[in-house]
Amino acid sequence: MSDGPLYLGFDLSTQQLKAIVIQSDLTVVSEAKVDFDGDFGSKYGIKKGVLLNDDEGSVYAPVAMWLESLDLVLARLRDDKATPMHRIRGISGSCQQHGSVYWSRDAERLLSAVSPDRGDLASQLSPRAFSHPYAPNWQDHSTQHECDEFVAHCGTADRLAQVTGSSAHHRFTGPQILRLRRALPDMYAATERISLVSSFLASVLMGDIAPMDISDVCGMNLWDIPANAWSEPLLELTAGGKDGVAELLSKLGPVRQDGGGSMGAVSAYFSRRYGFSPDCQVAPFTGDNPATILALPLRPLDAIVSLGTSTTFLMVTPVYKPDASYHFFNHPTTPGQYMFMLCYKNGGLAREKVRDTLPPPADTTDPWANFNKAVLATPPLDIRGPSDRAKIGLYFPLPEIVPNIRAGTWRYTVGLPEAQDLQEVEAAGDGDWTPEKDARAIVESQALSMRLRSQKLVHSPAGDSKLPPQPRRIYLVGGGSLNPAIARVMGDVLGGADGVYRLDVGGNACALGGAYKAVWAFERGEGETFDELIGKRWREEGAITRVDGGYKEGVFERYGSVLGGFERMEGDILEVARNT
Repeated sequence: MSDGPLYLGFDLSTQQLKAIVIQSDLTVVSEAKVDFDGDFGSKYGIKKGVLLNDDEGSVYAPVAMWLESLDLVLARLRDDKATPMHRIRGISGSCQQHGSVYWSRDAERLLSAVSPDRGDLASQLSPRAFSHPYAPNWQDHSTQHECDEFVAHCGTADRLAQVTGSSAHHRFTGPQILRLRRALPDMYAATERISLVSSFLASVLMGDIAPMDISDVCGMNLWDIPANAWSEPLLELTAGGKDGVAELLSKLGPVRQDGGGSMGAVSAYFSRRYGFSPDCQVAPFTGDNPATILALPLRPLDAIVSLGTSTTFLMVTPVYKPDASYHFFNHPTTPGQYMFMLCYKNGGLAREKVRDTLPPPADTTDPWANFNKAVLATPPLDIRGPSDRAKIGLYFPLPEIVPNIRAGTWRYTVGLPEAQDLQEVEAAGDGDWTPEKDARAIVESQALSMRLRSQKLVHSPAGDSKLPPQPRRIYLVGGGSLNPAIARVMGDVLGGADGVYRLDVGGNACALGGAYKAVWAFERGEGETFDELIGKRWREEGAITRVDGGYKEGVFERYGSVLGGFERMEGDILEVARNT
């Protein structure tokens, strides 16, 4: 380890608080974590980090538990001899998006006066610093009525997305604030400031209320992204009328436009208790999804496909083209760039259900062996000759978000080259659609949905206008990234002018994104972007592995020719659902 400055990144997720310390060259020095259930489960009665009220559909976490966790994770770092706390120059981090914390009128006074002589954080701040002891969690689904009001207030879900980057969602902070204002009017009246979880953690570290981050604020349904300002009509709805807007604005406070730089020095509490230098500075914290794109670092036209139980598609783009079926956020470090995100409920579970319809492998312990064999033995769209029809389908064991379709399985064939003449296939086994054909079709279906919704955001890679518009690189993460057949289909459908890669940064991607953000915040030169600084220091070796060539001439174009048919298939299924 060198003797230069160190940087600390946090990740306050639903179930854990992680801390990771890195050097200027991005080498990891040490790390520590607190598991909420393991360390505090019996004290707070939580399960998987949260409390539930099933009657209301509310999901929330005790704020005091987070304070205790901050003390505990820093104690573990301090007690690790590999962590010279006094050399930590800057701190940033990642926190679960959409959650909110409600500060009392005593909060700023109490924060500024916290001292190790008077005990730990929880004993000095909780409950007096908070008007509400709980923070809504992203899993909360108690706000359907409020979401409906947000959509109606803008006219349509698409119009709301044009303004805020997303349609209304249960977890988004604006609908949450509206519900709490009505359900707990005395609490709302006693609230001096409202923080997102990211600005809450930064506030505790600074001993002062921190502003919200320019990227994380986009997860509220309150920030007008094109106008770069709070949406007055949506503030009016949330506040209960024009007369309440000024009060709500005061509670929300400013939004920090610069993702870097210092918001202030670390509180003396942390210097005296854990050995931080009094000169250690706190940079803006951001949400977990924006932090993920910083952990690569992800460059414009690069895409991350997370292949876990659910499926997520993330991409950085300079193009703002919102839609009600996906999310746009401001980039956490780079003005003029946006983070595009698609979230699917049906990912690994849907693939597993198709896998389990096939005979189990007889000569291997790999449960995916026959699935992978079927995928690779089937040509794209199962087209073997010029007169063959393309096979496309949807496989939703769970009701889906994108598109908003009920659970079910649908199989269609479509004629080429114009992708006309959709014909539904009743079931696997009809005609030449055998269960083995489902193996490739389900992976194609998931990738086609991503391509359909991202196609207007990509362009031909720089320096090669002959290539069709597509992502520069595709990065695969999650359990499915280890599957070579899935990697092949993702490259066939999505392209990837520079290939398809498996990404492995361990289980600390969000904390690393926060730590990298701290490095950039305090070591950047005049006008130096995050991509420029971190790109020069980040080493691909050991973090990424090329798993597919990506763009294949002819194959990529063939998939492009069925996108219209795929979109019509979704529309037909939605129309039938509306009429039944």
